[in-house]
Amino acid sequence: MSGTPTRAQPKPKTKPWTRPNPKPRAARGRLSTAQKDAAQQRADEHGRRYPNLVDNMWASRHLTKDGAPKA
Repeated sequence: MSGTPTRAQPKPKTKPWTRPNPKPRAARGRLSTAQKDAAQQRADEHGRRYPNLVDNMWASRHLTKDGAPKA
């Protein structure tokens, strides 16, 4: 034994579009205009014409409703 801890292999993550939505329909929100603009800018930077689900998930997770980064 080398003394280093062994870690279990991480489980393969499923794609976000194949996972069920964790929030009930009543708890889901919409992106603000600032979040939509940030998702569009992120899509443009990566060569996509429209923001996709991943861009929208990023915007909702990392930006507040006014477009400022979350702390």
